[in-house]
Amino acid sequence: MSARSLRRTRMTVACALVVAAATGLTACSGLTPGGQAKAAPDAAVSTKLPAGKVTLTVVSSENAGTTKALAKAFEAAHPQVKVDFQYTGPEDYDKSLNLKLSSDSAPDLALLNKLGTTVKAGLLRNLDPYVEAYGWKELYPSTQLDQWRADDNGHEIGVGHQWAAPAGFSVVGVYYNKTLAAKLGIKVPTNRDAFEKALVKAKAAGQLPVQLGNLQGHSSFILQSVIDSSGGLGYTSSWVHGKPGSSLLSAGGQDGARTLASWAKAAYFPAGANGNDLPASVTEFTKGKGLFLFNGSWDAQVIEKAMPHEAGFFPFTGYDGKATGIGTSVAYAIPAKAQHPDVAAAFLNFMNSAEAAKIQFDTGFLPVAHADTVKAPAGHVMNDVAKSWKAVNDNNGLVNFFANSTPTMNDTLTSGSQQLIAGKTTPEAFLGALQDDWAKGHK
Repeated sequence: MSARSLRRTRMTVACALVVAAATGLTACSGLTPGGQAKAAPDAAVSTKLPAGKVTLTVVSSENAGTTKALAKAFEAAHPQVKVDFQYTGPEDYDKSLNLKLSSDSAPDLALLNKLGTTVKAGLLRNLDPYVEAYGWKELYPSTQLDQWRADDNGHEIGVGHQWAAPAGFSVVGVYYNKTLAAKLGIKVPTNRDAFEKALVKAKAAGQLPVQLGNLQGHSSFILQSVIDSSGGLGYTSSWVHGKPGSSLLSAGGQDGARTLASWAKAAYFPAGANGNDLPASVTEFTKGKGLFLFNGSWDAQVIEKAMPHEAGFFPFTGYDGKATGIGTSVAYAIPAKAQHPDVAAAFLNFMNSAEAAKIQFDTGFLPVAHADTVKAPAGHVMNDVAKSWKAVNDNNGLVNFFANSTPTMNDTLTSGSQQLIAGKTTPEAFLGALQDDWAKGHK
């Protein structure tokens, strides 16, 4: 996900997450094909670490410091293990990863930007035995693990085998201006009806209901939030993951597209939203222009710094009040040729510990588990983000970005949403274009 970079946060990491961190949108193309390696057969695994000294090699394009900090904590808990962390910039990392995985000196852990060719080429170890041995199905919400499950061709996501495990997440929700909300007598909406009423009330008071920069298609955050909550999580996850027969041409899809069009027609967005980017909309929001802003947790620190203790955050909820969230993770896989797979799996398992949760949170990510144990300073918006993340996981409500469904979906979302907001296309035509792109991408 290095997107068309207006602004890259320090979280230049897994392809899907960098999309979130940089623009929240651009989908990744497949990794550059390299040599092929026959996948290691399922073998007996152990959760016990060797007594002798071991060097665990980890390759990554994550530069937020999260993996390094996790490695130090893991080393402290297991003094016989040394973690050799090797960083490569995102673009070069993507180009060379398959060759690294297929070499006789393959690493023990590798950050994945996408499944796809790494799975199809047999470059990764099937983690199902470790899922069983460590009880990960009981520790993780299924939606967290499903993003890194795929069939043997790496084509359909959310089915088949586990190929990677998450190490830290980002999530999209709704920021709100506390001062403006209090002035208008608006409380945090707990369902869709309450949210719609808040928009009407803000507009009637002469305030901008929703801040938006759609130059790169970030209205997709609004579109998907509505569809996720209206159409159902299983429905939207199936579409993003490429399940055969999935379609946005449904009641949920229509609700999302028609809502986006109606909010634009009602002038709930700023004039010229199609000409502003996400960073510009964040800046405008921190200046008091807009009651709500659909955006990701990666901008929480920026928003808090610009308007200390004045911003809140909540997950978008449907008519039933259940929380949903768009998001994805940094994730690590064990190569088929890894020399120390059991040690690598132990490191992956450490990533869902309470100690790891604090490290992940302190370095800018949302924790894999134990979200109820992490805290920021009193009044900091990250406390609301952490509560929202817990609510999403309690509802098993995480869905990957629509833009990650095909390599070209970001462009289709961007151009189509701009036309929809400008009144130059219909909700039905917009949905049709999205579905056509999806069908071509999943032939």
